[in-house]
Amino acid sequence: MPFVVTEPCVRCKFTDCVAVCPVDCFHEGQNMLVIDPVECIDCGACVPECPAEAIFLDEDVPEKWKDYIELNARLAETWPSLTSRKDPLPDAEEWKAVADKRGELSEEPGSGD
Repeated sequence: MPFVVTEPCVRCKFTDCVAVCPVDCFHEGQNMLVIDPVECIDCGACVPECPAEAIFLDEDVPEKWKDYIELNARLAETWPSLTSRKDPLPDAEEWKAVADKRGELSEEPGSGD
């Protein structure tokens, strides 16, 4: 059962989670991260590192964010891999507490590393 990045990551893109991932399963979009469910080994190291509390085991994803399970799988196929920590988006702290950010999600890829 892989872990999933959900809506609280949108417009934040903290990468503390990436720094602790032992298998490099994170992929970078323009304004959020996703986890490749095939590469994820379900270790959970990323969960406590996420300042936005956006990462859940797929079976524990809150109902309102269940569509992020498919979204992570789909976008991980095209977004570049991210294996090292980067600075969060400039206004990440402001967006961290914002609810209902789905409309802010960009499906454009990030730069990766």
